[in-house]
Amino acid sequence: MTIQDFDIQVATAQHADYAPAICDEMAESAKARGTGIAQRSPEYVATKMLEGKAVIALHKDGTWAGFCYIETWSHGDFVANSGLIVAPQFRKAGLAKAIKHKIFELSRTKYPEAKLFGLTTGLAVMKINSELGYEPVTYSELTQDEEFWKGCRSCVNYDILTMKERKNCMCTAMLFDPVEKAKDAEKAKAEQQPSENLEKMTKKANLFERIEHAIKSFGQDIRIF
Repeated sequence: MTIQDFDIQVATAQHADYAPAICDEMAESAKARGTGIAQRSPEYVATKMLEGKAVIALHKDGTWAGFCYIETWSHGDFVANSGLIVAPQFRKAGLAKAIKHKIFELSRTKYPEAKLFGLTTGLAVMKINSELGYEPVTYSELTQDEEFWKGCRSCVNYDILTMKERKNCMCTAMLFDPVEKAKDAEKAKAEQQPSENLEKMTKKANLFERIEHAIKSFGQDIRIF
């Protein structure tokens, strides 16, 4: 089984029937890991599909294989890719990474100016986030929207979060800031420019040197004859 066995697409109304099974697997997965998640109803998940704010992966036989959806906070200033789940029988095929990349692209298209963030204890998710450009940050850099933090109440570590006054917990906070990424790109371009100019000058100097050498050689040949 390879990633080519799956169709990863933006979910639509035609996928709404998968919502109950997706929610059940989210709950079972969280229970198995011993962590909590923001519990969502099949109706909520189906609504995300209807709004075009979710990505679903289907196996070539039509079975749902994975899912993830977009949530917005602080009036759209922050975006989270939530509820990432892969059905047990389809794990170890690179599906989680492919879904994360797809939902990341969808998020950037729908909310190009928003900061993308996540809270996770999973090393695999942290690695994928890092590949996408997320960086570890303090909790203070995340949305302070109370509705988001209410979602942590179902987590087994919620007491730790409240005891720490929401400054840190067992999860690692990661953030993709498009403004900072743009600044980094400009800085890298500026640093690269002198190097490129030097390389061009060196090539031009070498070319002149070869031309001069060829002219001198041509002049010597004339004198010989």
